[in-house]
Amino acid sequence: MNFTRWSARLPGTQRRAAARTEHTVSPDRRGEGSVPAARAERPPDDARSVPAVDELRAREVLDHVPSLVALVHGPDHRIAYVNDAYRAAFGDRPIGSPARGALPELDELGLLPLLDQVLRSGRPRTVKSRKAPDGRSYTFTCTPVTEGGDDGRGVLVFATDVTDHAEAAARLRASERRQRETAVTLQRSLLPQELEEPDDLRIAATYHPGGTEAAVGGDWYDVITLGGGRTALVIGDVMGRGVRAAAVMGQLRTAVRAYARLDLPPHEVLQLLDGLATEIDANQIATCAYAIHDPNEGSLVYASAGHLPILVRDESGTVRRADEPTGPPLGTGGWMHTSGSIPLGPGSTAVLYTDGLVERRNEDLDEGIAALERALAGATGTPQVVCDRLVRSAGVTPDHDDDVAVLVLQHPARKGPESELFRNAALELLGGVEAAPRARAFASGVLTSWRFPPDLHDLGVLAASELVANSLQHGTPPMRLRLRRTDRRLIIEVTDGDDHLPRRRRAEPGDESGRGIAIVATIASHWGSRRTPGGGKAVWCEFVLPKASGA
Repeated sequence: MNFTRWSARLPGTQRRAAARTEHTVSPDRRGEGSVPAARAERPPDDARSVPAVDELRAREVLDHVPSLVALVHGPDHRIAYVNDAYRAAFGDRPIGSPARGALPELDELGLLPLLDQVLRSGRPRTVKSRKAPDGRSYTFTCTPVTEGGDDGRGVLVFATDVTDHAEAAARLRASERRQRETAVTLQRSLLPQELEEPDDLRIAATYHPGGTEAAVGGDWYDVITLGGGRTALVIGDVMGRGVRAAAVMGQLRTAVRAYARLDLPPHEVLQLLDGLATEIDANQIATCAYAIHDPNEGSLVYASAGHLPILVRDESGTVRRADEPTGPPLGTGGWMHTSGSIPLGPGSTAVLYTDGLVERRNEDLDEGIAALERALAGATGTPQVVCDRLVRSAGVTPDHDDDVAVLVLQHPARKGPESELFRNAALELLGGVEAAPRARAFASGVLTSWRFPPDLHDLGVLAASELVANSLQHGTPPMRLRLRRTDRRLIIEVTDGDDHLPRRRRAEPGDESGRGIAIVATIASHWGSRRTPGGGKAVWCEFVLPKASGA
């Protein structure tokens, strides 16, 4: 085979030859120009001894190329040539033999179909970083070559050793994988390991980390029992990816739990959180929605710092958005957040979620929220079932490009025997000397009708009497005594129009007051106080019911 003629057809050879022809100076023009012909400098002897490209033997060039080169021709890709580097890598190959049997390394790499494709199309093809049987990685370029008719068609296989690059890329991928695993581990460890279980709500949550490398973000959720039958629900999203976002998320979640213990309205919690977010990192932006469910009011009071609207489906299947009011994200500062309210009565379901569930690159955000509303309208079953259905309907897969957090809560409509375990009773207190005896008689009658054991009955009456006496002495009208039982606890609450919160203090032997709250704190499982939205305060205590008690 004439390798010189083959080389003339390789890419670039004809262009270089044409370029030399265009720049060749004709004999009749050698004297023209600013330099006389007689004074023109002659090239040095070593330069005149360098042969032109056309004079080089292709075989000699290819034999010294460090890359692997093989030449095959015909439909069965018979071997026409392999260079020294190819033989050193895979051993000697018999000239004239078909590639399927004589070049097993190409067969193992799946390159034989590629040779067929190159031969048919007449276009070069490249496959990157294939690991060969010798353990090295190569990038293969297959270029069509022709000589004469169809019988002269062949393919030049050129393989470049990219083992170092492949190993570096593998190390980089392993490092990114470890970083992502670290971020996922940190993220999951900072999320609630077990959700708190309020008496009046059924709750489920899920978290899906992003599928791309190091795509773990700062999404979080939380459920916090506030006492007195009330529950705080939180969903948030720290912008950014990786360990830093997860660490900021952990600080914000811890702060939310601390602020929630103060039993503040939602907008005041976000106000405090906004200042803390600025101190943590002024360049880190986060969104958050904080809501409180009060079974006595049958509503969800919430505040939002740039977060997506809470969705609520009522018992009839109608879905509403809790999208007003909404303030800017946390960390912006200078904004006064406000609270809103949306009904959440028995039979209702609410969904709190992050943007990974509804945001898509090629769709408007409102379209994603509307799709979630439609999915929620048709999603029934337990909170975990609803949660899974919403995630599936949004198309969230293991390779999703953003992390997703979803929190689903239901206020079940209890009927039949279960409804006997959840009861309410309230008494308006008009003041005067008869208010305390009337409150004791009311509490005694209610607790007797709820069939509490004698010891719990007596403790409940004593706690109600002390709370009412405290309100009569330090509070202002209107006053109300409310008793509530669930399947797990008895809650006693007294509200009045004064916003001064009581504190537990040590009463000296000669003091005539200060013992009421101390007595309540001693006999009850928990007690607390809070300011009410319309002004005034509520003081409550609760007793854990013995498991054997019945309705």
